[in-house]
Amino acid sequence: MLDFNNTEIAFASKSNNDLRNAYILFQAMSSNTVVKAGKGLTQFATGIGFPLSWAVKPTLYRQFVGGETLNEASRTVGTLMRDGIYSVLDYSAEGGQELSDVERTYNEVMRSIENAKGNEAIAFTVFKPTGLIVGSVLEVATLKGAELNDIERAELENFKTRFFALCRRAAENGVRILVDAEHYYCQELFDELTERAMAEFNKDRVTVFHTLQMYRHDRLDYLKRVHKEAKEMGYKIGIKFVRGAYMEEERERAVRMGYISPICASKEETDINYDNGLRYVVDNIEDIELFSGTHNYASNYLLAELINTKRLERGDKRIWFSQLYGMSDNITYALAKEGFNVCKYIPYAPVKEVLPYLLRRAEENTSMAGQTGRELGLIREEMNRRGIRLV
Repeated sequence: MLDFNNTEIAFASKSNNDLRNAYILFQAMSSNTVVKAGKGLTQFATGIGFPLSWAVKPTLYRQFVGGETLNEASRTVGTLMRDGIYSVLDYSAEGGQELSDVERTYNEVMRSIENAKGNEAIAFTVFKPTGLIVGSVLEVATLKGAELNDIERAELENFKTRFFALCRRAAENGVRILVDAEHYYCQELFDELTERAMAEFNKDRVTVFHTLQMYRHDRLDYLKRVHKEAKEMGYKIGIKFVRGAYMEEERERAVRMGYISPICASKEETDINYDNGLRYVVDNIEDIELFSGTHNYASNYLLAELINTKRLERGDKRIWFSQLYGMSDNITYALAKEGFNVCKYIPYAPVKEVLPYLLRRAEENTSMAGQTGRELGLIREEMNRRGIRLV
């Protein structure tokens, strides 16, 4: 019986001290004032070169990041696999403005693909397209009617080369690779490249997975179009669903730039869009493989129900559930215990480079309706069950 409220299962791998630390952290993140103040201080300290590892590593970093390197993260991978939970290792340094940042990111993602080869505990690798191109070039390349100079044109071609090189190496190594979704202004370019990569590398098996942000009201129709074209051209598609991470930014930019917002009018519409996407993929599971990245109870219960209703094996490797490392262990561990394919999305990077990710995680937990309160409630329940005092 799938139960996301069983705290004994959810926190079986956590020590009493782990639970205390998580409780204190989520308690802090429940306050907008604390999160905003912490973000301001962190950005100021980073700007003047003040070392922050001493403060960040035992708190946010410990909760949400697997390690500084692939080697460190591998210990987290092993721990999760003992409980039947697979991993996605995500090099989470934000894309920089210099070519050296791009090259570092590209080389690290390539290493992550090599690291995943033959490792059954690592279900997927992943990359952010914006990490593979200098930001200023991307802005020009995605501006309607903009003219690229020779240097910018060459860098755009280099970006496309890097993009396909990662997909090709994943295919050669028998490793699935997720192409993350980005902001609306540049997503059309990434859509085009991901479609081309799926057409090239998904003929014999599904290697490349496209990410669809279902808070966009056009993504279900887009999925149906891509599916139709893939059937006509003789390849299969991989689809990762997320709700989306840039809602307020996208709405503000649409107003500022004078175009219709791509974002659903309400959370309810987003939820309907997401769940209809799940139904569409499972109905077409012979053509599409699925990666469902969500912390939403209803969507996870729905996907489990669809698998059972369609009489598919719970361990069918065409369907995957996923949650972020450090969050929603109650969902992840319950799914694993019931035999479903589930993985944790595990960021790794040095503290300084992963700070933007960590700050975004703290802000999202604060703003995500009920998420922090839910985490706190579950942790508190398990602490009470074990008889743990906070101090």
